[in-house]
Amino acid sequence: MIQTKQDFYSAVENRRSIYGISKETVVSDERLEEIVGNAIKHAPSAYNSQSGRAVILLGENHDKLWNITEAALREKVDADKFKPTAERMAGFRNGYGTILFFEDQTVVKSLQEKFPTYADKMPEYSMQSSGMLQYIVWTALELEGFGVSLQHYNPIIDEAVQKIWDIPESWKLISQMPFGKPTAGPREKQYNSIEERMKVFK
Repeated sequence: MIQTKQDFYSAVENRRSIYGISKETVVSDERLEEIVGNAIKHAPSAYNSQSGRAVILLGENHDKLWNITEAALREKVDADKFKPTAERMAGFRNGYGTILFFEDQTVVKSLQEKFPTYADKMPEYSMQSSGMLQYIVWTALELEGFGVSLQHYNPIIDEAVQKIWDIPESWKLISQMPFGKPTAGPREKQYNSIEERMKVFK
């Protein structure tokens, strides 16, 4: 758990996409469940809708996810150009686990019915809530010492994911977060000027 403000700021700064990961873990599976569970419980959501959902895939289930993703991509990428994609899938599969993030559309639709004036905004609010949930989990895993990245292979894997892991139809897949013990650092990142991205009026 984050203990000080400085820990939080450091975590925000250090949270990066890490693609070099191994099947080793740095904490127990029980700790993983605690991290994700706490994030789901405390992540902000519009109207306290609590629409975020998550599925943790470990072991063979983690491998299976990237096997079906690779199979789906083989149908869309030319064979002579598939090598980089296969390598990317192998990198994700080499991790310890993957967290799937969903948004429950039953909750979203209920908000649209309850607040019709803002009905067209509810899907947007749902995505904002999901983004915050994903960020909390990502940062928390970084604090524990994991290497993490965020992927988006939906909708090409949606049907298979729903069927294999018996996911409720109302859960809309948003993203996939593979993680594992880091084997390489983050790639170099360029930052645009803060002055171009922030305005202050006093």
